[in-house]
Amino acid sequence: MDDAPRIVGFGGTFAPVSSSLHALDAVLAAAAEEGASTTRIDAGTLDLPMYAWGATSAKADAFVEAMYAADGLVWVSPLYHGTVSGLFKNALDWLELLAKRTPAYLSNKPVGLVAVAAGAQSLGAITTMEQIARALRAYTVPLVVPIQRSGEVFDAEGRVRDERVGSQLRALGRDVTRAARALAAMR
Repeated sequence: MDDAPRIVGFGGTFAPVSSSLHALDAVLAAAAEEGASTTRIDAGTLDLPMYAWGATSAKADAFVEAMYAADGLVWVSPLYHGTVSGLFKNALDWLELLAKRTPAYLSNKPVGLVAVAAGAQSLGAITTMEQIARALRAYTVPLVVPIQRSGEVFDAEGRVRDERVGSQLRALGRDVTRAARALAAMR
């Protein structure tokens, strides 16, 4: 790996305006400022079939390869009924294709977590994502960003209006980049 860690951000919805993508963009911008090479994957445009054990899919393969090649990840999910969206979870289920790799799954990759809610319960999605990351052998960075009342946090163009949240998103981008560098140096 060169000095620029590869950070892949994954999030989004089918909604025409996605506060989860706004949050993801803010984190990836901070990662880039920290010297990372960044890629954004919009869940709403993946068009993945439902995961089924033993299934294959060219679209899923591209997603899985991008996640595996990353030095660090950022996951942003909207809150749906107390947890991550089905769209988000289905995509992560395709990471089962990494089971037989060496190293398997997302071993030793840092993951930054953000959840976005229209109301005030976004921490439930963070908890779910932490469990998923752990099951995939990744590390979550200590800072997580549960965003409440997202309509008040982002303006119509996706800019962060709430400086407290903006500061947290920038810190998360820096943390994931630094963790990616540190873990890569240990390989």
